[in-house]
Amino acid sequence: MTVPARPVASQSTAARERREPHPEIRKAITALERAKSDMQHASHDFGGHRVNAIAACDRAIEQLRLALQYDKR
Repeated sequence: MTVPARPVASQSTAARERREPHPEIRKAITALERAKSDMQHASHDFGGHRVNAIAACDRAIEQLRLALQYDKR
């Protein structure tokens, strides 16, 4: 009697299981960190708006990190 072969997970399924959770959020954090760095190195203060934009990036990054922590509960 032949034993049926066990189905093998497709590569896309296996890759999906190994993927980092919430890649969109992690990508957004990276983009905000880059934008913040770019603004910090800008030669003009843009009437104080640069400082406010940097602070907004900090708040957004913090919120995204909290979202990732919330998901771990």
